[in-house]
Amino acid sequence: MVSQHGILLAAGIIFDHFGPLVSKVCRCLLRHGALPLQEIVRRLDLSPGQVKNSLLVLIQHNCVQAFSSPRGGGDKTATHYLAIFDNILHRLRFSKFLSVIRADIPESEALLEGLLHNGRLTFDQLVERAIYKVTEGSIRPAREEIRMNFNKLVYAHYVERCPKPEPFVDPLQDEQPTSTRKRVPKTVGKDLSFDKKVVNTAALSDAEKFSEIPYITEDASHANDSPHSAIAGAKRKHEALGVDEELNSTIAENEVLWRANFEKFIFCLKKKFCAERKKPKLRVGTRPIWEAFFEANLTNKDDNSVTSPLNGILARVGQKEGGTSMTIDHVTRVLEELNCSPSSEDPDAFTLDLSRIVEASRYEEMESLVKKKYGQEAFTIFRLLVTQDCPVETDKIIDTTILDKQIVHGTLYKLWKDDYIDSERIASGTGTGNSQFFVWRVKNTFQEQFIDNLYHAALNLRQMINYIIELLLEGSKDETKLRHRKNILILALTRHDDSLMLFHDF
Repeated sequence: MVSQHGILLAAGIIFDHFGPLVSKVCRCLLRHGALPLQEIVRRLDLSPGQVKNSLLVLIQHNCVQAFSSPRGGGDKTATHYLAIFDNILHRLRFSKFLSVIRADIPESEALLEGLLHNGRLTFDQLVERAIYKVTEGSIRPAREEIRMNFNKLVYAHYVERCPKPEPFVDPLQDEQPTSTRKRVPKTVGKDLSFDKKVVNTAALSDAEKFSEIPYITEDASHANDSPHSAIAGAKRKHEALGVDEELNSTIAENEVLWRANFEKFIFCLKKKFCAERKKPKLRVGTRPIWEAFFEANLTNKDDNSVTSPLNGILARVGQKEGGTSMTIDHVTRVLEELNCSPSSEDPDAFTLDLSRIVEASRYEEMESLVKKKYGQEAFTIFRLLVTQDCPVETDKIIDTTILDKQIVHGTLYKLWKDDYIDSERIASGTGTGNSQFFVWRVKNTFQEQFIDNLYHAALNLRQMINYIIELLLEGSKDETKLRHRKNILILALTRHDDSLMLFHDF
């Protein structure tokens, strides 16, 4: 369930991009969950046409997923609309997504930019946009060149075919006994929310999602002066095959809708975050090996680990300063010290668990907040409770932290009062001295509370930026100062979003 500040932040993003009407519909879906058209109209007191147009905009930009579900006891179905909170939030990160492509496939950056700005497009629409964007005096790109650059994005999974427009989802299916249900993939586990199950049901298989636009040897409509446009005397089965290829290519270009694959971009940003986060803590001589490990990464089996072949790591280590003198044994030993373990699938590859770095980084961020707000003593106590990961007695906290008893009691009370930690009174079983004592632990909901504070801070930053933009539009006298302040706030929001991704997306 999205927190109140998260809903306000998402609605604010949609308001800035698409206006108040679309934002109103989006906020209704975020607050009340999936709803049919008639229910949205009733709740917002808008006309069906206004709501329908707003939903079309949100679907076009991948912010809403439609699905059908049973209505009543018969075979009738009703179409519901579900707001996808994560995709709305990703609109803050378009510049970061473009920087990923700029570093990996720079020649395809303009194509991705078109998908980010327009949501869903066919390949033909992308071609038209690419030609329209060409400035006077520049060479117009050929269709085959655009196709090649586009297929690079598909092959690298940066771009995917859009999900099913309206899959069937039965909310009551999960309540049936296990024996009567079909086996589901491991990705659809018991801990998944209904929203996530709708998204998973709508998703195509990987083979379908990342199916490239086929190249054809014969294309009458775009033959131009290609030397391979015809092959005289071909056999009938080859001709039939050529027709099928041309048909598949035409469908892929004119009818199939494509969109950016946000999951791939988030994984790339997660990988970059983990690589940079650990660099300052590396001892001398290990940084080249750490960098080479990430540079050699080509494929990954999931979103929580990075796997790189040893040969690729050695090749990139050799290109770095001092790398030629490093032996295989030395590189292997350092990789193991950096928590990179041999891959279970390939003995000549090493795997790193990113989730451990992410989890440690999250606690570091929370500990940093506690230190800034309450001081060094609170930081020491909070870190102890985090590392113990179980209830800790007051006397043990005093003995372990070597802090004054009164300071510990006062600090624990402050952290408890502000919902950072939980306390529990336990009766003593010895029968001597105090009949009861207190134990303390980090609150289970503290991380959710921390994320809500991040949403709130991002919301405030966006409101401040919008206020300055309004002042600039009104023609304020201090234009230079306002522009400078706006740039500082935009940079602050970009950096703040890194923390938001750490807790919400990674």
